[in-house]
Amino acid sequence: MKHRCLQRFALTMVLGGLIGTAFCMPKSFEGVITYKITYPDNKFTESQLAMFPKVMTITVKGDNARSEFQTPMGVQIEITNYTNKTKVGLINMMGQKYAIQQSAEEIQKEISNSPQGQVQVTGETKTIAGYSCKKAVVTVDDDGTKTTYEVWFNNEFGAFNSNFDNPLYKDINGVLLEFTMVTPQFSMVFSAISVEKKNVSSKEFEIPAEYTITTKEELQSKMGGGM
Repeated sequence: MKHRCLQRFALTMVLGGLIGTAFCMPKSFEGVITYKITYPDNKFTESQLAMFPKVMTITVKGDNARSEFQTPMGVQIEITNYTNKTKVGLINMMGQKYAIQQSAEEIQKEISNSPQGQVQVTGETKTIAGYSCKKAVVTVDDDGTKTTYEVWFNNEFGAFNSNFDNPLYKDINGVLLEFTMVTPQFSMVFSAISVEKKNVSSKEFEIPAEYTITTKEELQSKMGGGM
């Protein structure tokens, strides 16, 4: 049981690092964007794949964004402030609730140690969730191994520096509506299926009182380490 919990916690931390960092909309937008998540060419069994989230939502109000996805342990949340360039991960592990805060300095140090993406915007366009998107090809050189990623983004929202905490996509000036992320174990494709403009309460971006504030290192230690 503990081993399965560690696996699920590790998956949660990977996903949080990937998805909470890639999205922002500017102050002119308020609402919810919904993404479908797929895992192409995966080698998992059906029971293993059932552990992975299939939908992600991003709730936006001004310079705050809240990403949410469902795991077998419950809803996992990450809140990002794009003015202060800070993040808070809200993790509910089988009823135990933790809030992991990251400062701008910690985020910058984290991404500086990762391979950086080189962005080339092409002339191709396509419509995603009702919005015209531009195509970018992002090339990453990781110790001599080059990998390319195809990204579709929209900058009609006026987003600037919206992907500041994602080393692959930080130089893309716009909202990512379709993109791929790769880990050593699997690939994930995020595709926007709807963009809904609506009023959003500021409480969506607050840390609930029942969450214990901690660090990633402290939480890993509580779970037995070995991540």
